[in-house]
Amino acid sequence: MTETSPSIDARLASRSLSARIMRRPELASVLGAIVIFALFMIVAPSFRSMEAFSTVLYASSTLGIVALAVGLLMIGNEFDLSSGVAVTTSALVATMLNYNLHLNSWVGAALALVTALTIGAINGLLVVRTKIDSFLITLAAFLMLQGLNLAVTKLVTGQVATPPISDMQGFAAARAIFAGTIHLGSLSIRATVLWWILFVAVASFVLYKTRFGNWIFAVGGDEDAARAVGVPVRRVKVILFMVVGFAAWFVGMHTLFAFDSIQAGQGIGNEFLYIIAAVIGGCSMTGGRGTAVGTAIGAVIFGMTNQGIVYAGWNPDWFKFFLGAMLLFAVLTNTSVANFNKRK
Repeated sequence: MTETSPSIDARLASRSLSARIMRRPELASVLGAIVIFALFMIVAPSFRSMEAFSTVLYASSTLGIVALAVGLLMIGNEFDLSSGVAVTTSALVATMLNYNLHLNSWVGAALALVTALTIGAINGLLVVRTKIDSFLITLAAFLMLQGLNLAVTKLVTGQVATPPISDMQGFAAARAIFAGTIHLGSLSIRATVLWWILFVAVASFVLYKTRFGNWIFAVGGDEDAARAVGVPVRRVKVILFMVVGFAAWFVGMHTLFAFDSIQAGQGIGNEFLYIIAAVIGGCSMTGGRGTAVGTAIGAVIFGMTNQGIVYAGWNPDWFKFFLGAMLLFAVLTNTSVANFNKRK
């Protein structure tokens, strides 16, 4: 008996490891990322360059910052369809205040942050007080912000694009923070990549090492049970909507200081990309499940697919096909994992 016990222990340990891997929300995104990376490494020689690596990281970061916040909100069992246009709203508020009131760029950015957090708070308060599904509340916010972006920009500037503000005081410093570039040999890393990594690390710490992180999972898993044990459900949800507002503001500031002008109609449709990245990364559509790292991997898949198709010389229409296929694969895998965990 003693001779066989080590082999039994090894098999049990192997089964335990397999079970833990199967329970990981990031499983589908990791598998998908490996497949897509291998595909483009084979079919697109230019995809193997350091320049391509930099471009993929940049594309992933600008999507991943908001997708991270949207993913946290989804873990709390809510959605925000206004996140895409909220990015543009934040940038428009900053640039038009700076230009028309001759403000320091940092003052405009600060006022835009207040605006973005207010939008998030209003969305959250409407959801928790009216009990109307967040899909409908934020869909209404999406339409209103879209209309405001276009109407106010045309009213103030007479066109759909804002005038440049690069000559405003503080612009250079703000550009370095939000849209700067660090050169490491032949590798160029945009500031958004570093901020994105920091935000993912902070979100991971909050989710797994703090009481608030436990509250997020509890609220998403079973709101009534969470409320019964003293979790401040309303406060948690409002804060999560405000986190989305902060992320939208940050990417809006990057867009403004990187390109110096904002098109009032941009950002429409990006809200679906944020949700898709979060779902691909393992966030459940019904709440209570997901990770910050998973949303990051989902964003990397977006970046690799978006840029890989270009480097491969394929028709850009293939991008939506790949994204849809990855979404379907992620949903099927996550459902299988959920059923597996129930059987356990």
